[in-house]
Amino acid sequence: MGMLSLPGFLSCGKKKDFSLSTEKDGHASTSDENQERGNWTNKSDYLLSMVGYAVGLGNVWRFPYLTYQNGGGAFLIPYTVMLALAGLPLFFMECSLGQFASLGPISVWRILPLFQGVGITMVIISTFVSIYYNVIIAYALYYLFASFQKVLPWSDCFFWADEFCSKTKIVSDCNATLDGKTIHANYSYIVSNNLTCINDSINYKPVQFPSEQYWNKVALQRSSGLDETGHIVWYLALCLLLSWMIVGAALFKGIKSSGKVVYFTALFPYVILLILLVRGATLEGARDGIEYYIGKQSNITKLMEAEVWKDAATQIFYSLSVAWGGLVALSSYNKFQNNCYSDAIIVCVTNCLTSVFAGFAIFSILGHMAFVSQRPVSEVVDSGFDLAFVAYPEALSQLPVAPLWSFLFFFMLLLLGLDSQFATIETLTTTIQDIYPKVMKKLRIPVTLGVCVLLFFLGLVCVTQAGIYWVNLIDHFCAGWGILIAAVLEIIGIVYIYGGNRFIEDIEMMIGKKHFFFWLWWRVCWFFVTPVLLTAILVWSLVTFSTPTYGSVLYPTWGTAIGWCMIIFCVIWIPIVAVVKIAKAEGNLFQRIASCCRPAANWGPYLECHRGERYSHIVDPKKEKDHEIPTVYGFVY
Repeated sequence: MGMLSLPGFLSCGKKKDFSLSTEKDGHASTSDENQERGNWTNKSDYLLSMVGYAVGLGNVWRFPYLTYQNGGGAFLIPYTVMLALAGLPLFFMECSLGQFASLGPISVWRILPLFQGVGITMVIISTFVSIYYNVIIAYALYYLFASFQKVLPWSDCFFWADEFCSKTKIVSDCNATLDGKTIHANYSYIVSNNLTCINDSINYKPVQFPSEQYWNKVALQRSSGLDETGHIVWYLALCLLLSWMIVGAALFKGIKSSGKVVYFTALFPYVILLILLVRGATLEGARDGIEYYIGKQSNITKLMEAEVWKDAATQIFYSLSVAWGGLVALSSYNKFQNNCYSDAIIVCVTNCLTSVFAGFAIFSILGHMAFVSQRPVSEVVDSGFDLAFVAYPEALSQLPVAPLWSFLFFFMLLLLGLDSQFATIETLTTTIQDIYPKVMKKLRIPVTLGVCVLLFFLGLVCVTQAGIYWVNLIDHFCAGWGILIAAVLEIIGIVYIYGGNRFIEDIEMMIGKKHFFFWLWWRVCWFFVTPVLLTAILVWSLVTFSTPTYGSVLYPTWGTAIGWCMIIFCVIWIPIVAVVKIAKAEGNLFQRIASCCRPAANWGPYLECHRGERYSHIVDPKKEKDHEIPTVYGFVY
C-alpha cells in the first residue's frame, strides 16, 4: 500500500498553519512534536506522573505488612527477583508500546486487532477502580479535616464508644490462690479480696481501640453487612465530591495541567515520609518496630515457602500498575525518541525503594504504640484499611502534638491517592480522545468534567453505611483476576503473535540500535519467564479463591454473585471483540483468524517523519477511525 502523506506538515508535528493548533484545548501547543495529541511539556512531567501513578497507597499500607509477615528483611530477596523477572519487563513493554504508537490502551491494539478486547478490559477495570479509589481518597480527606482539633476525636473512648472500647487490656478473670487452694474467679472478685492472679492464667475481655470504634461507628457509620445499605453518609459524600473536584481541576487541561500538579503531589509525600521517619525513630519502642519489620526477626528459611514468592510477585505486579492501561496512556504523550528504557528502570526502582522507605516510617511509630500499650508489635500491626485508618491513627494519637502528625499522615495518603487517580482518569480521557479526537479537541474540559461527575454519582453507593463492603468487593474482584488475565494475554499477544523480535525492532526505532546482549535479558523474560510467572500467579489466585469478607463479616451470596458479574463484564469483551473482528474479516475461517493476527493497516508511529522504510506504507491514522480496524492489511514485514 502506498504511503499517504500528511498535508500541511513540514516535519514532525510542525504545521504550516498554526491556527490549526490544538493549543486552545490545553492538551497540545505549537512547540509539541505531536500537534494532534500533544506531548509532555518536559520529561520531568512524565517521570513524576509515572512515579505518582506507580507509587500509591499500597506502598504504604500493604508492602510493610507483607515484609513483616514474610520473613522481614529476607522478603526483599524474592521482592527484588520478582521486580527483575515480572515487574520491570512488563513495565518496559507497556511504556514502549504506548510511546511507539502514541495511542491509548484501546487504539494501541492496532498492533493485534484480535486482542483489542484486552485494551477494553483494561479501561473498564480502570473505570471500576477509579470509582472506589476516590472513595478511599474521601476517607483520607475526612480524617484530614478531623485532625484540625486540639484533641483527636479517636484518641479516647468518647460519647460514641460502647463498653468494649478501651486503650488498654481489660482483665476478665484469672486463677488465684485462696486458703491454699487454687480458685478461678472474675477479676472484680480477685481485686475486692486483695488476691493476685497467677501468671499465665489471666483472660482478657475482647476490647477495641478507640480508633477502631471511631472508624466503624463515626467515620463509616458501618452497617451490619452488604444487606443493610442504610443511608448516604453525608460528610463522606461531600468529601467524595471534593476529591472529584480536585481531580477534575487537575485534569481540565489534560497532561498540560496534571503534569504541573504532580510536582507537588508526587514529591511532597517523600517529605512527609521523611518527617514521620525522623519523628518515629526518636520514640521509645521504635527499635522494636523496626526489628519486627526488617531486623532481628528476619527469617531466611521463609524463602523455602512458595507463598512468600507468590506474595512478592503479586505485590510487584500490582504496585507497578501494569496492565491497567495507565502506563500505555501516559507514555503515549512522550516524544517518539524519548528513552523509555531508562524511564522504566527509574520509575520501577523508585517505586520499590519508596515501599522499603515507607516501611521504616510505619513500623517505627507502630513500635512506639506497642511500647505504650504494653503489647507485642505483632498485635498492633495490620494492613490495608486497618493500618491506614485504625492502627496508625491510634499510634499517632499517642504522640505529643498529635493533630500535627495526624494531619501530615493523612495529607500524605491524600497526595499518594490523587497521583494514582490522576493517571487513571487520564487513561479514560485518552481513550475517548483516540476514539473521538475532534470532540476532545473542542470539548476537552466538558468531557473531562463529565467523566468526573458520572463517576462521582456511581461512587455514591460506596459512601452509604454499607459503602466499605462495596469498596472491598470491587477491590477483591476487579483489581485481581481481570488485571492478571489482561497482562497474560498482553504479553502473549505481543511476543508470540505480533513477534517479540519485531517489537524489539520497533523499540530500536525509538532508542537506537542495541547490541544482541542488551536484549538477551529482555528476550528471556518476555518469551518465557514473565508469561510463566504471571500465569502461575493467575492459576494460584483461582485455586486459592475464597469468598470475600470484611473482617469477620461474610458477604451474602448475591453480593459474591455481583462480584463475579463485575469481573465477567470486564473480561467478556476479550472474546466478544475477537469474534467480531473475525466475523468482519474476509476469507475462510483460517484466513479470517490469520488476518486478525496481523497488525492493522494504520499500525505504526503516529507521525510520518518517524516511520522510516519499515512503516512507509501505512495508512495515516488521521484517515482511519481509531475505533475501527480495517479488514485489508497492507503491512509488509
